[in-house]
Amino acid sequence: MNIKELHEECGVFAVQGNSEAATMTYYGLHALQHRGQESVGIAVLTEDQKINCIKGEGLLTEVFADPKKLQSLVGDTSIGHVRYPTNSSRGVLNAHPIVVATTDESIGIAFNGALTNATELKIRLEKNGSVFHTHGETELLGHLIRRCQGTFLERLKKSLLEIEGAYSYVLLHNSGLYVARDPNGIRPLSMGKLSTGGYVFASETCAFDIVGAEFIRDVEPGEIITIQDGEVISTFLETKCTHALCSMEYVYFSRPDSDLEGKNVHAVRKRSGIELYKEAHVDADIVIGVPDSSISAAIGYAEASGLPNEMGLIKNRYIGRTFIQPTQELRERGVRMKLSAITSIVKGKRIILIDDSIVRGTTSKHIVALLRTAGAKEVHMRVASPEFKYPCYYGVDATDPRELLAQHHETNEEMREYIDVDSLAFLSPAGLIKATEHEGSRGVNCGLCMGCFTNKYPTNIKFDEAV
Repeated sequence: MNIKELHEECGVFAVQGNSEAATMTYYGLHALQHRGQESVGIAVLTEDQKINCIKGEGLLTEVFADPKKLQSLVGDTSIGHVRYPTNSSRGVLNAHPIVVATTDESIGIAFNGALTNATELKIRLEKNGSVFHTHGETELLGHLIRRCQGTFLERLKKSLLEIEGAYSYVLLHNSGLYVARDPNGIRPLSMGKLSTGGYVFASETCAFDIVGAEFIRDVEPGEIITIQDGEVISTFLETKCTHALCSMEYVYFSRPDSDLEGKNVHAVRKRSGIELYKEAHVDADIVIGVPDSSISAAIGYAEASGLPNEMGLIKNRYIGRTFIQPTQELRERGVRMKLSAITSIVKGKRIILIDDSIVRGTTSKHIVALLRTAGAKEVHMRVASPEFKYPCYYGVDATDPRELLAQHHETNEEMREYIDVDSLAFLSPAGLIKATEHEGSRGVNCGLCMGCFTNKYPTNIKFDEAV
């Protein structure tokens, strides 16, 4: 994936029924750190049914550098969050979990996704007297819950029915832990069981391995789960539920060792490389993948083509978080700090450069320039996903179509010239669906949300309704 092209969404983790809940959450979030590096937070439900929360800006190891912070979070139920904001709502105030406390209850909320009717809901709630303390969307659910009557579960169900968009929620309440997934299953959420006792929930299954949890199943679209006396209690929203998992989870966001809807991410990416070879083979000497999420697709392409799969690009793993600089010159220098070409590998070679996706295209241009400077004879770019041509409204920071390369360069030839490659080809939507093995499966869009590729979304959103 092109550095600075897309940012990961967010990651959630939750533990119920384990005396080391906060520590388990810490390690679970460590496995999910790739999904967000702006802020992190952990909250626990204490013995006296209060919520104790510690959060801050930065990486997990930075926020919890002092061991006393984690040690102070005592309780057997915990939620955690790593965040990359997809709008301007940065700052520790907007870090998750958000805690809504009143005289009779406390609610801790963390979520991954985006609400497409957030502005409409906020205006309505403010007219009815709600006062918001944060700039993000997370606090909305707390206000909605407070305005409903009944048990907490009943109020949560009523509130979620008012929300539109994509979400995976983990919530703490005086009565325990609750998790919920949107009716289209756009954002992933899985459930596991700890060998030491208790249950865990995570955005990706890779987080289960680090805490020693056994994967049980995915949380179903539209499902709300709570644990009572060690028993899993499941209920569903009274609305149409389908499967439309975000295809970018397979393409880029998720770790290769995670399983989504029963499909291993590495295996899907490898198959996408094989399909890419079938659709757009070109004569060359070597195959190179852009580190890191394109490596699996490069393996598949090289295997199908019979060409050597070489390490022609090296990623510097000690730069830290996403390199953001105020000038174009410094941004370009940041790219050179992130990636280096291995001259002895690429010099004089015809290269097939595999990337998982192209969104804005600026970094693709710089990567190609690196290879040409290192002496590459030809550079043929092959992209293991379709053209990212339309906005994402569900939690990816690509809502402005004017920023998308495939929007303001109408033809493949125009994109090829901009990136400065000898040839350019993208995997077809059908090829991606085949690679994910979602062909003919349940739900809409063959079980996937392909909106950013096809302009067909699982919820009622039109392309010209920019958010």
